[in-house]
Amino acid sequence: MKNQRDKLHQYQKRITIITNREKEIAKECLRNGDKRRALLALRKKKYQESLLAKTDQQLAQLETLTSDVEFALVQKDVVFGLQQGTNVLKEIHKEMGGLERVELILGENEEAQAYQNEINEMLGTRMTNQEEDEVEDELEALAAEANKQRLPSTAEAGVIAPMPNAPTDAPKESSKERAARRAREREMDNGSEPILA
Repeated sequence: MKNQRDKLHQYQKRITIITNREKEIAKECLRNGDKRRALLALRKKKYQESLLAKTDQQLAQLETLTSDVEFALVQKDVVFGLQQGTNVLKEIHKEMGGLERVELILGENEEAQAYQNEINEMLGTRMTNQEEDEVEDELEALAAEANKQRLPSTAEAGVIAPMPNAPTDAPKESSKERAARRAREREMDNGSEPILA
């Protein structure tokens, strides 16, 4: 189509040259007193001008058609891209197993969390205060041991040991205070769960 457009442009240039030539012939014939040939040259010029007007119309139609074809090609590419995107989404959904699978997984997750909460509640309520005290004492002993391992021994480093700092730890809880704290913690655990942002 672009080749046809270029050919029409070339044709327009030729017609313009011919009309200019016919006009010059008409002027020359009038100077020579040959009115009949001057009239014939002007008629040829008029005919060429009508061809030029028709060529302009055809050229405009061709330009419109070219634009329409180019736009249709763009639309085709867009539709192809949409189709590819839809196919990719379908594949992803197929790999996920669909909406039913997501709902099933969420349900299983909720069941597992509920089961874990039951286990935590059973373990937390079946232990006696003495057993809880023993667990907390063991935790404190492990934490103290871990702190000792992190600090290098002063004798190994060959440094004179500085004077120990005054203790900054809070006083130890009595067994009644521990039991009351644990009861408060259980109440908080059994209450509503905090909302995650």
